[in-house]
Amino acid sequence: MKKNIQNQLFFVTILFFVLGTLHISLALLGLVCFTLPFYQYFKNKDRVWCKYYCPRAGLFNVIFGKIGLKKKIPNWIKNGKGKQIVLYYFGINLFFATMSTIMVSLGRIDPIDYVRFLILFEIPIALPQLLTYSVPSPVIHLGYRVYSMMLTSTIIGSVLAFLYLPRTWCMICPIQTLTTKKV
Repeated sequence: MKKNIQNQLFFVTILFFVLGTLHISLALLGLVCFTLPFYQYFKNKDRVWCKYYCPRAGLFNVIFGKIGLKKKIPNWIKNGKGKQIVLYYFGINLFFATMSTIMVSLGRIDPIDYVRFLILFEIPIALPQLLTYSVPSPVIHLGYRVYSMMLTSTIIGSVLAFLYLPRTWCMICPIQTLTTKKV
């Protein structure tokens, strides 16, 4: 049986956001959180990542395990509509991130140099970049895109954790949705 170390891995989520303030190119490490769950799923034929290792679930457990309103989870989250909405949102977001990074690589658009919430809204606070080193502009652009996706989902997950239960986000998380066996 695998040991659940999830609550001890919460610091990985915090580390991700700190690394993004050191240099946005380090936010590309967030791609590990997009790919490792699928590796685990195909290797084990189970949601090993979600059950045991997801650092975001650990963060929600640690912060919201003892605080929060603990309201009844709404039907739109439980009945699958929430899963569909979030899955479509992340699919569109990944498409935009990929296509815009290609366009930056081709020199057709300028890279973004700010964090966005829900793809559309620029967060009016500049992300400090404490390290200065040069990387290609597509790396900068993709770094901000990945950081924005992770920040958006962490904020939404935190709100859900506070309102309902710590792992309410997990019910609609695209990783969980895509790695759940259909019965």
